[in-house]
Amino acid sequence: MTLQSILRAHLPDPLPRRLGVAASGGSDSTALMHLLADITQQEGIALYAATVDHGLRSESAAEASSVAAQASALGIPHHILKWEGWDGTGNLQDQARRARYQLLTRWARDHDLPAIALGHTADDQAETVLMRLGRAAGVSGLSAMAAIRREDCIDLLRPLLSVTRSELRAYLAEAGVAWIDDPSNQDDRFDRIKTRNAMAQLEQIGLTAQALSRVADNMAQAREALALYAQEAARRVTKVSDGDICIDVAGFVLLPIEIRRRILTAAILWIAGGAYAPRHSAVDQAMRAVVERQNMTIGGCMLVPAKEKLWICRELNAVSHEVCDPLDLWDQRWVLSGPSAKTAEIRVLGEDGISQVKDWRAMGKPRAAILASPALWQGDTVLSAPMAGFGNGWRADLTPEQSKFYCSILSH
Repeated sequence: MTLQSILRAHLPDPLPRRLGVAASGGSDSTALMHLLADITQQEGIALYAATVDHGLRSESAAEASSVAAQASALGIPHHILKWEGWDGTGNLQDQARRARYQLLTRWARDHDLPAIALGHTADDQAETVLMRLGRAAGVSGLSAMAAIRREDCIDLLRPLLSVTRSELRAYLAEAGVAWIDDPSNQDDRFDRIKTRNAMAQLEQIGLTAQALSRVADNMAQAREALALYAQEAARRVTKVSDGDICIDVAGFVLLPIEIRRRILTAAILWIAGGAYAPRHSAVDQAMRAVVERQNMTIGGCMLVPAKEKLWICRELNAVSHEVCDPLDLWDQRWVLSGPSAKTAEIRVLGEDGISQVKDWRAMGKPRAAILASPALWQGDTVLSAPMAGFGNGWRADLTPEQSKFYCSILSH
């Protein structure tokens, strides 16, 4: 098979009518942009390219301009996205990666692009597997990068995960296309570069990029099977109540440990949001808290025992500073709607609010869950607290993407 046919086989069919491609100027994304230029032209797809300029090297601006010129030569509209958010502290590579995805997904939304193609290769997949092995990752971690992942309502496509970097460079060399070598890719202060350098030695015992990529594929299949099992089990032992999760402890403790972990992790991410699950050790502690019916805070959520049940709800401190106007998104998941209230605002109910709501106990939920729920305030007066039994003409609704907990289990 040609590289073009391999790439097309790993892209959605049909392709969206408008598609983005992230082009850094390196060999992988340069090859991807050129291959996609041919495919999209044949299929009548509008292709757009973007380069993230992290501004970490003096050459970065000129390199981004070089990519823009290359895209222009292919007839591809191009945008340069500048990152200006690093203050010099923290994990640089991690912050740069998160910023890159934020900038790219925002660019995609602004230009009505439902999907972005990324140039990750079999080499990147193999390095990710090795790095996660070093962190004693489980099935989900070793499944490494997914071929398709949804982030901020945009599909991130990785159609080159079965192709090696050397194959892409051979394609570019034959086509006479130049690429940029980022010197940071030789900086062994970074774990990924150390892992990349170690790959040459591991190949001697059969741990090639292709072999490790197959491991990731195998783990991805196992992850999907476990996710389906976890979804079915969650339907039996949990109940969704106004954005909170109620667990039947007796049924929960009978489940395999891995399934318990998946259900808890999915519940925490569904309630508190965020792209990353809590640490493995924290989830283990949470599983013990469920079994022993103990209170616990984890990942912006509270675990609250109630007789033979245990509730997972939002942590009050995590939303104490959340404020928005009526009809706007509160805590990235709730929309309160009702009669006109021009000078009112949405804030957490909290201690000051629950004292104004007499019938909250009739909701049958723990006090902690009611405290962390959204309410409509006029100054110091609660006008409405729908989840505390005081609607007063208002209602609270989860956003469509946040409304289905059991579906979310399959995406974690």
